[in-house]
Amino acid sequence: MADFVYPVKVLFHHCDPAGIVFYPRYFEMVNMVVEAWFDERLGLSFEAMHAELGAAVPTARLAIEFTAPSRHGDRLEFRLRPTRLGRSSLDLEIEAIGGQERRLAMTATLVFVAKPDMRPAPWPAAVAAALGRELAPSPSGDADDGPAAASRR
Repeated sequence: MADFVYPVKVLFHHCDPAGIVFYPRYFEMVNMVVEAWFDERLGLSFEAMHAELGAAVPTARLAIEFTAPSRHGDRLEFRLRPTRLGRSSLDLEIEAIGGQERRLAMTATLVFVAKPDMRPAPWPAAVAAALGRELAPSPSGDADDGPAAASRR
């Protein structure tokens, strides 16, 4: 499936005194993108996940490269693509593009956990199916690790 694209305008509160995005603000932007993707593409809002399912998706791993600065007023296009689905985990690739320039590239692993003990739990079947449909194709054209593989874990 195509990347999930989410526009973000760099606002004054995102910037440090040098006039560029203060790097922790990118993490807030990325969280906003992930939350919007869950809601818009998977049909699972964070409100429903937390309240109705009694679950959450904390970040277990991040790797990020800042490739160019972003400034107040810039319009960024965040692109999210899932790359691997596990029994309770999900790997994502996220990048932010401003104009024709990549500003950041990130990989992240989210883990589906059940409250109150916050232990990893299997993705609910409907969510796993939606995630499987979202997986980026591998170079061979097949999904990297779809729901069938997830059920083996």
